[in-house]
Amino acid sequence: MKASTSHSLKDTSSSQLIDAKIKALGDWRGKTLSQLRALIKQADAGMVEEVKWKKPSNPMGVPVWSHDGIVCIGDALKNAVRLTFPKGASMKDSKELFNTRLDSNSVRAIDFHEGDAVDEAALKALILEAVRLNTIKVRKR
Repeated sequence: MKASTSHSLKDTSSSQLIDAKIKALGDWRGKTLSQLRALIKQADAGMVEEVKWKKPSNPMGVPVWSHDGIVCIGDALKNAVRLTFPKGASMKDSKELFNTRLDSNSVRAIDFHEGDAVDEAALKALILEAVRLNTIKVRKR
């Protein structure tokens, strides 16, 4: 019972940190990151929110969504909001959402620019594909 209590506190503080990051952006990037976050959480009920890689140049850290391993990483760049999928090169992307990091042997990413429409169904399918790859890996251990 204690483990689930501390786990939920961790989730709450990570969620609050991501809320603060979204609010601090204060522009279209915050709105886009918020929209993507909601879609990620809707796609998979077992998704865990975390904040990783805090450093002096990025004291608020980076939002990370995991399910049996990292599913995707959200980052606000100067002119885009990027969702990076660490196992993207192994994923089926039938709607061709990946538009950056295409030369990587492992990672793929999607840059969302101001005014871009989000294909919600395709993004949720991609998220579920990433979860599927993670859960296959866990079962093989």
